[in-house]
Amino acid sequence: MFLGEHQHTLDAKGRLSLPAKFRAQMTGSLVVSKGLEGCLYVHSSEDYAHFLGRLTDRGDFDPKFRKVRRFFSSGAVDTELDSAGRVSVSPILREYAGLDKDVSVIGNGDRIELWDAEKWAAYNGETTSHIEDVTKELAELGIL
Repeated sequence: MFLGEHQHTLDAKGRLSLPAKFRAQMTGSLVVSKGLEGCLYVHSSEDYAHFLGRLTDRGDFDPKFRKVRRFFSSGAVDTELDSAGRVSVSPILREYAGLDKDVSVIGNGDRIELWDAEKWAAYNGETTSHIEDVTKELAELGIL
């Protein structure tokens, strides 16, 4: 499980060092893809296949599922950590997420998220100010 928030720097070649505790869990092949709210998702290949499979199982007959599947699969890149524990982020994905230098590496349970540090600070601040309302709504729905 991936937990916590870490600050790292993207190098000139588009490589990002992952936190040591994340590297220990992220062995083998990885997939970096677009995420929601302008971040990137980093999954193990196995977890990404499962994630995308849930969308694929719905078939091609519903245009909403086609759109969502295309969103997550277009630009997605298979990669591996290099010997220094860095993940390479493609130019297309860096542009999508606005990653230039300072990156917040966020553990989000079953995946890692990569955020532009300023964008993350703004998002996290806004979320923090509304979290009680959100948790109340989810509790009323029986989800929490």
